[in-house]
Amino acid sequence: MKQYTKSLLQEFFLKWPRLSYLESSMEAAIEESVNRIRRGGKILLCGNGGSAADCEHIAGELLKEFYIKRPLSDAYKDRLKNYYGEEGVYLGEHLQGAIEAISLVSHTGLLSAYGNDAAPELSYAQQIVAYGGENDVLLSISTSGNAKNVIYASMMARMKGTYVIGLTGEGGGNLKQYTDTILNVPEYETYLVQELHLPMYHLYCRGLEYEIFGGES
Repeated sequence: MKQYTKSLLQEFFLKWPRLSYLESSMEAAIEESVNRIRRGGKILLCGNGGSAADCEHIAGELLKEFYIKRPLSDAYKDRLKNYYGEEGVYLGEHLQGAIEAISLVSHTGLLSAYGNDAAPELSYAQQIVAYGGENDVLLSISTSGNAKNVIYASMMARMKGTYVIGLTGEGGGNLKQYTDTILNVPEYETYLVQELHLPMYHLYCRGLEYEIFGGES
């Protein structure tokens, strides 16, 4: 892990002492996610209600620049220019590096069809059948840690060799046993858990971004 990312973690947990017991878990989550991204993996996300909205938020932070610039490489820009001339120059100057992320909550057609035709609680697990791979990461968000559809997705992901991070409330619920790394913030009330999830996943996104697109230090 780069020194800047380590400093980022240290500064965060000094600011959020209530969460300091999660520092080593967050470091592990970032390191393993980065390793898998570098091997061609992607980040998958699932959750319900407010946690579903968080999945969309996280995907947005990963698919475009979040805290630092992510310019395309000069070689990539040259290819675009060679293909499309001045339009290629425009594309090269305005497009950005991305971390591949798929919010499983976004597939409205699949979610409604699977819920109607098959088993609603397996709609995320079905997407893991399609998307999950050995180099991928599943970020499973459940404030209680007991959301059945999130647990089933995590079970399927573990079987496929996908690295599973659980983002939950205190205790981790039943989801805890189906994760590789658990980030269980110290609250039980849903809205209070969600208030702590936001800074945690922003830290995760910043860590990934700097490791992939930041400088050497």
